[in-house]
Amino acid sequence: MADEQDSQAASLPQTFAQLAASRRQWIDQILRPWCLQAAAAELRLAELEWLDIAGRADAAGTLWTWAWGRFPDLVHEELPGLNETYSVQVITRTGECLTGFPDARLSERSKLVLLGKDSVGTLVHLPAISIDDITAVRRQNDSATDNGHNNR
Repeated sequence: MADEQDSQAASLPQTFAQLAASRRQWIDQILRPWCLQAAAAELRLAELEWLDIAGRADAAGTLWTWAWGRFPDLVHEELPGLNETYSVQVITRTGECLTGFPDARLSERSKLVLLGKDSVGTLVHLPAISIDDITAVRRQNDSATDNGHNNR
């Protein structure tokens, strides 16, 4: 028992710099990768305890940005939240293909809302899609950006 306690004490950070580095390592190697693969229900549970888990980090800027990071074309590497700059094509589990611009303001938590075109070319907000129902997201080429073809 004493050997186990000595071993644990020896592995503890000795300085604040070491403590801060171990926290960053845990965030980079455990927390962020977990967010990339966790189901929406698990992410919502984590959001409830986010201050205890991640410190003062804003859940929208970390938890949900990291979760949406499983689809790199939806996020910007250095900015929190969804990237609204580019049109994307979203493929759902049912094979549905939706095209539009992510609306970061209306996309909350595990739901993605796209601003796309209806069958007559009018800009509309498409129904929200759960992160669990998305299988792929592809950024659209500038020449093909939101050309009005929406398979919804």
